Amino acid sequence: MSDQHNCPQCGCEHIYQDGGLWVCPECAHEWNELSTSAETDAGDTGVIHDANGNVLADGDTITVTKDLKVKGSSLVVKSGTKVKNIKLVDGSDGHNIACKISGIGAMNLKSEFVKKS
Repeated sequence: MSDQHNCPQCGCEHIYQDGGLWVCPECAHEWNELSTSAETDAGDTGVIHDANGNVLADGDTITVTKDLKVKGSSLVVKSGTKVKNIKLVDGSDGHNIACKISGIGAMNLKSEFVKKS
């Protein structure tokens, strides 16, 4: 389902899905949900959001929302772990947060598994 719930062209609230497209009955505009979100993200270049949609910034404190296995190790970052003073990075593999976790050390996290504290 669309996060916007409005037509991007005329703002109509009575949109409906037809196959893979969204259709506005008032202006007959058709769009793909993925292309709309890609256009929105293109305007927000460099903006990183947490699992709840909050904007993250360098120096923020975050909380891990899911148990995460540390690759190449038997260690696990437990859900609820607080991480202070994060640094946002441009990770090509999706890991866009660089941080140091007490007891584990320096590592990168994906923003979809954290929430802003």
